[in-house]
Amino acid sequence: MNPVKALEHHGQAVWLDFLARGFVANGDLKTLTEADGVKGVTSNPAIFEKAIGGSDEYDGAIGVALAQGDQPVAELYEALAVEDIQHAADVLQPVYHQSGGNDGFVSLEVSPYLARDCEGTIAEAERLWRRVDRRNLMVKVPATPEGIPAIRHLISKGISINVTLLFSQAMYIAVAEAFIDGLEAYAKSGGDPAQVASVASFFVSRIDSAVDKQLDDKIAKANDPAEQAKLAALKGKIAIANAKLAYQHYKRLFTGSRWDQLAARGAKPQRLLWASTGTKNKAYRDTLYVEELIGPNTVNTVPPATLDAFRDHGQLRDSLEDGVDQAEQALAALQAAGISLEAIADHLLADGVQQFSDAADKLLGAVAQKRAKVLGARIGAQTLALDATLGQALAEYSEQWRAQGLVRRLWARDAAVWTGSDEAKWLGWLDSAAAAKAKQRDYQELASWVQQRGFTDAVVLGMGGSSLGPEVLAQTFAPRAGFPKLHVLDSTDPAQVRAIRNAVTLPTTLFIVSSKSGGTTEPNVMKAYFYDEVSKAVGADKAGDHFLAVTDPGSSMEKVAQQQRFARIVHGEPTIGGRYSVLSPFGLVPAAVAGIDVGRFLDAALTMVRGCGGDVPPAQNPTVQLGLALGLAGRAGRDKVTMLCSPAVADFGAWAEQLIAESTGKDGKGLIPIDGEPLGDIARYGDDRFFIDLRTAGEADRNADKLAALQQAGHPVARIVLNSAEDIGQEFFRFELATAVAGAVLGINPFDQPDVESTKIKTRELIAAFEQSGALPAEAAVFSSAELDLFTDAANAAALRAAGAQDDLVSWLKAHLGRAGSGDYLALLAYIERNAAHIEALQSMRLALRDALGIATCAEFGPRFLHSTGQAYKGGPNSGVFLQITHDAADLAVPGQAASFGIIKAAQARGDFNVLTERGRRALRVHLKGELGSGLAALGAALTKALSKG
Repeated sequence: MNPVKALEHHGQAVWLDFLARGFVANGDLKTLTEADGVKGVTSNPAIFEKAIGGSDEYDGAIGVALAQGDQPVAELYEALAVEDIQHAADVLQPVYHQSGGNDGFVSLEVSPYLARDCEGTIAEAERLWRRVDRRNLMVKVPATPEGIPAIRHLISKGISINVTLLFSQAMYIAVAEAFIDGLEAYAKSGGDPAQVASVASFFVSRIDSAVDKQLDDKIAKANDPAEQAKLAALKGKIAIANAKLAYQHYKRLFTGSRWDQLAARGAKPQRLLWASTGTKNKAYRDTLYVEELIGPNTVNTVPPATLDAFRDHGQLRDSLEDGVDQAEQALAALQAAGISLEAIADHLLADGVQQFSDAADKLLGAVAQKRAKVLGARIGAQTLALDATLGQALAEYSEQWRAQGLVRRLWARDAAVWTGSDEAKWLGWLDSAAAAKAKQRDYQELASWVQQRGFTDAVVLGMGGSSLGPEVLAQTFAPRAGFPKLHVLDSTDPAQVRAIRNAVTLPTTLFIVSSKSGGTTEPNVMKAYFYDEVSKAVGADKAGDHFLAVTDPGSSMEKVAQQQRFARIVHGEPTIGGRYSVLSPFGLVPAAVAGIDVGRFLDAALTMVRGCGGDVPPAQNPTVQLGLALGLAGRAGRDKVTMLCSPAVADFGAWAEQLIAESTGKDGKGLIPIDGEPLGDIARYGDDRFFIDLRTAGEADRNADKLAALQQAGHPVARIVLNSAEDIGQEFFRFELATAVAGAVLGINPFDQPDVESTKIKTRELIAAFEQSGALPAEAAVFSSAELDLFTDAANAAALRAAGAQDDLVSWLKAHLGRAGSGDYLALLAYIERNAAHIEALQSMRLALRDALGIATCAEFGPRFLHSTGQAYKGGPNSGVFLQITHDAADLAVPGQAASFGIIKAAQARGDFNVLTERGRRALRVHLKGELGSGLAALGAALTKALSKG
């Protein structure tokens, strides 16, 4: 007779430790049940990883699943696994019924990531039980300390459990008692204990592998041949001895009055299942762990190779109770030799959990890659080109993150991923796209309302994250017929406020006042001005109909909106900081108002969210890879992140600039984003750069040759290609998560902005002084002429004079520029109207500076940048050289306030400059007089002279 099938005559069932889709579909499992008497199937992450990741067998099923709708990676895997389990369970249904519910089971393991989480294990086991919906399912739960109460609870709910990763007799006893406790509770609640089955998977070969290694170490150190022989005699004996003694506990636990009461109601004992029965030591007989553990009411789960071997040459005998005395002697001898079996068991349990977690990582990584392949162009393609050193660091860090489960911990809101402070309070953005998708109808209704009202223009009044995200949408998406044109105002410059006023028709304009707290100066004064203007145009009683507030619940802005009867108030999510808010109402309300298809926009974003979720390991997680690379590059001195955005997505760089700078630039660390600086000659770049090129597939790759040269020269280059500009939602999330990851690498909290508040305080002090005296405090210029004044603090003035600054502008500029060295950056901070002419003027200056000095340059407009790069300039590394540019434009009053727009802007500029100098930054302020265009031209000419004299 077939030795495998003959095991049933010895009271032992054979289960197969293997599962794959084709194996079931092709009838191979059914054949084994008939020919070999196989009575069950077990699975684990390692088995599924080999089945799914090791072949193309599942590719078609993944394609079919994704054709019905995109899914997160873990859900995609689970759908495949559940389908396999159901099919195998159906094949084994006859065995289940014929055995009276004793065999015919298929096992499916709860996530190994939950091995130390009792409540999580319970919830997942109950969910899997319902989803598979087969009575002959066993849910596998590991025998960790946290797993014991979970096992007790699940049995009490009538769920059949396969307890896995048992190595010690003590833990087996605890498992068996938990089973009995649970069964009693189930019977007491009215359940039928006859419907519940369980096995305790007692691992075998791993014990010998671990013990033999320690024995070999002791043999090598022993000098006495007799001692060496004594130790060598224990090799290959301990695992079987341990299992035989566990069986003795089984016999004791499932006899007696307590068990008899349950048995009388049809309860079946929890059988011992011998697991890990494939021989790992080639010196041992390949059927060893089957032949030596044959006994009644047990199960042996074997891998296919061991099944084949036992079928071929297996030897049958009732071996399980042979040599029990010798088993006890062997364990005593092991202890006498100074080897602790309990310590080994504890180590093997921890190692087993880790091995299954490692296998789950590989499995989910494989599914993630297959998902990405099927989705193709629906996901923006990302490639990283790194030098050998940075590439090696990325590989090592990726493995560290995988081993520590840091991506999962990040998504689980574990603040310890960063600094362990208040980070967990600011992670609502992780779910913002999904939350918004659930409210898609609200945005559709808002869009319909806007259409019905016939608005021709919509103006966002906000700063930082409240304005930069909507600005990207306004610049990236073409205007929609029947919807208003979207404008953004994020400045207190009187000329810029006046320009927006002149660009719109007030009676047909909707103003979106965006402010999380309601206490930010700029949105408040902008609202005050335009509310007054609209009141004049349509009447005070109708002015509120032209205003919509986006603000956090209970904010001061909400109260004002209620008092002034705004048409609508939309609440933001308090757990999302401003710069992470574009996929929340702060970005989506302006999108809906402008007629952008919010549903499609969110679908694109969610495709990225799913591709870089907590279930995608670091190596296969494109966003985590980008974040790790940025953080590691920053730590290595490549902290100037140069954003290159193609025309179709040109404004994205300004949004990313704020996100990166405000998130990472603090505690003397950080990444300095460089936006709007076009590529130049390769010789102009130092070794402090990291280049990111973002474009759409439909555009020419204008930077291809220069990027290739930069890459060849060793500069890190990230290339991202979007299928279309309308998929920009993906990039918002990609960069949010990448920035958060980079913050973790840098060791900072990426969700606070401590140095932004410092400028606000200085500004408030200056405005208060103005309100009290009618003028801003006097300041003394270090140089003055008919065209301009120069200002700086005493320390900077002394340093500049020592460097050659005299009684002319060029000498001051030359001295100031001479302070910029390798690894520095130079920032032009212009508190003037942001328009095409002024952007061009600053660009001309910055490129001349970059080419002459060979350093990174920034060209910023204030006060806009205060809520963006201003944080990094003050709190980040002291590598900036700052040239502030101010000018007094024709002023504009703020209704209800003593301070005008011009006074507020001047206070902001001076407050900003004061903080820069207090922080020891190299800063010089140029105040232009007269006509601004001429002043900028003169400044540009003076910079050229200063550079030419170097």
